[in-house]
Amino acid sequence: MTRPLAILASSVVALALWQAVVTLGGLPPFILPGPLRVAETLWSSRALIAEHAWITIAEVLAGLVLGAVFGGATAIALAASPVARNLVRPMLVFVQAVPVFALAPILTLWFGYGMGSKIAMALLIIYFPVTSAFFDALMRTPQGWLDIARIMGARPASIMWRIRVPAALPGFASGLRLAAVYAPIGAIIGEWVGASRGLGYLMLLANGRAKTDLMFAALIVLALFTVALHAAVDRACRATLDRMREGENGD
Repeated sequence: MTRPLAILASSVVALALWQAVVTLGGLPPFILPGPLRVAETLWSSRALIAEHAWITIAEVLAGLVLGAVFGGATAIALAASPVARNLVRPMLVFVQAVPVFALAPILTLWFGYGMGSKIAMALLIIYFPVTSAFFDALMRTPQGWLDIARIMGARPASIMWRIRVPAALPGFASGLRLAAVYAPIGAIIGEWVGASRGLGYLMLLANGRAKTDLMFAALIVLALFTVALHAAVDRACRATLDRMREGENGD
């Protein structure tokens, strides 16, 4: 079975189980609406959902880009400097020991109820996975490559950018794949704490008004966007790594 068919079959089974739970359990719509009811709401409220979805998408993409940039830069700095490793790594571990979700109210206080606090939340939640994955890959550069570079008189900066960073890009790609899944979580948590727009805000609004079907519709849109984002990041990473391998083989 091909992958698209497997995904389609899995989706059909999940929808059938969902409908079976609603029908056999006799659950009222405000507790658990059926998939058809959610689909109807998704279509009838498509303009409202799209309006809020674009806000969340912008927050997630901005947080993903900033988290990747800052995480990558931090990993390179830690790998290049033993002093930085001794000083910064304990702080990173301490920051990760604090539940990131608990920082959402503080970020809202600092950056306000606009997109800034949600972008900061998404950035924080993906910063450590990107930094950790890339740093570990940088520190696992084959020792033989480094020895040859030093024998040939390569400078530390050249060794970093021409040997260690290219060799560690698969690790950076793994961090980005995780970030693509975590970034929407950060944005939604930020919207739950304080927002006037976004899918997280729409879900809270729908829940408060007992519009469970609208809440599920917004949740499905968020899930589909997360899957699409992960697939896009994965494809971009694979394409980049494949081009690098082809270039190495061509040389």
